[in-house]
Amino acid sequence: MYDTIVVGAGVAGAVIAGELARRGGEKVLVIERRKHIAGNCYDEYDEYGIMVHVYGPHIFHTSIERVREYFSEYTDWYDFGHEVHANVYGKIINVPFNLNTLHAVYDEEKAARLEDKLVKEYGFDSRIPILTMKENPDEEIREVAEYVYENIFLKYTMKQWGKKPEEIDSSVTARVPVVISRDNRYFGDKYQGMPLAGFTAMFEKILDHENIHVQTGIDAKEVLEFKDDKIYYEGELFEGKVIYTGLTDELFDYEYGHLPYRSLRFKFEHHKKESYQGCSVVNYTVDEDYTRITEFKYLTGQVNTPETTIVKEYPESYTGSNTPYYSINNEENDGMFAKYKAKADRYKGLYLLGRLAEYKYYNIDAIADRSLKLADELLKEEVH
Repeated sequence: MYDTIVVGAGVAGAVIAGELARRGGEKVLVIERRKHIAGNCYDEYDEYGIMVHVYGPHIFHTSIERVREYFSEYTDWYDFGHEVHANVYGKIINVPFNLNTLHAVYDEEKAARLEDKLVKEYGFDSRIPILTMKENPDEEIREVAEYVYENIFLKYTMKQWGKKPEEIDSSVTARVPVVISRDNRYFGDKYQGMPLAGFTAMFEKILDHENIHVQTGIDAKEVLEFKDDKIYYEGELFEGKVIYTGLTDELFDYEYGHLPYRSLRFKFEHHKKESYQGCSVVNYTVDEDYTRITEFKYLTGQVNTPETTIVKEYPESYTGSNTPYYSINNEENDGMFAKYKAKADRYKGLYLLGRLAEYKYYNIDAIADRSLKLADELLKEEVH
């Protein structure tokens, strides 16, 4: 019945399913364990009429033209330059730490001197990983780095990951730079914004095709079996493609052990006032058990609503009963994943795609780009 079975209806699964169905004319089955599509990007209106992101805030941003053009086929945009603030012992400053933050923290004379040094050392509009700046030979530049490290980075990172920053892979620490500019936007990408009708509506359109059959609320292992290097669907040998976007260790029954992840717990609150914090996101970098508070009306442009909904975000370990969000990449864990990847490679037609399946951090645009390129490769192979 199907040319391809896609496991998971998040960003990776939806994009690859849409491409294979439209460009390749393939019959595609999408199996999703959750009761809904759109993965962690899933959004919905709460009981108060405010659109919320059920699995935490997601903002689309990219400099990849193809990805922007692709999603624009399925949505109009609410242009939104995401700005993040940090609450440092009650003082609100911009993050990432930039030249505006510099002037908010130091007196005018010292800030001007430090700005001159930073621009000369790193160049205007550059983004410097904090651990790199801490190694600078200039005492005052190291002082700035130490302030950022202690007040914005250290405790926040320990809360987020349950570790010290030095114990985290460099690809993670590089995501929190010092920015030598006056642009308060959190991201530096050319395109930034939100799907005008929401992420869920966008993914509904992507999956709305006569060649795509979506089944939600179904665990893939109820209908798929992987044994003796062969794939079976509902008990019959399946010789098509399987695009798997779920947990790879779970797929193979944790044969080599459980891959560690960080998870998140969300506490939603509704407040009968026009605004709770006056902006979309405030990070709590030094105190409080939660890492940040998101006020959704500022993300989605619903600023005229008389009341507001927020969510507080609490990091925690992945236990198997909660949701895995971030892979914990280090030599040991990556080595374990390599064993699972080698096993997956023995199955003809099985492709691992996405954050969970590849045990790798992807932004929305990066995984969309990866999915589009995989579709290119698969359809090219079929042509030949």
